[in-house]
Amino acid sequence: MAMDQGLDLVEVAPQAKPPVCKIIDYGKYLYELKKEQQKAKKKQVVIKLHEIKFGIGTDEHDIDHKLRKIHEFLTKGDKVKLTVVFRGREMEHKELGKIVLDKITEKLKDIAVIEQMPKQEGKMLFSVVAPARKHP
Repeated sequence: MAMDQGLDLVEVAPQAKPPVCKIIDYGKYLYELKKEQQKAKKKQVVIKLHEIKFGIGTDEHDIDHKLRKIHEFLTKGDKVKLTVVFRGREMEHKELGKIVLDKITEKLKDIAVIEQMPKQEGKMLFSVVAPARKHP
């Protein structure tokens, strides 16, 4: 009878004991499954990671300008990777890079949380900040 109506026997829960099957139109079933996945994808929030670079000699005005951009990214809900780049002999003064990162994170403490503590990788010292959770 199912063959006459163009219906198929579809296994919907193979892991169940006993396996569960339905008699349905398989093409329509696949279409509805695809629509549900599209709906779920539409509701998904994509968080981007932006990188802002500093040097140990970055001027206060330049830091303020970059802080405005960081603030903009954080209010959108994106994460920001703060990178201090050391050049040449600056590698001998890694503590100055840590001071720069501490100064920046101190200015961001009301709108951001440190997601990754400062970490040295080669000639770069970096930290990742994320937007602070809003309390209802």
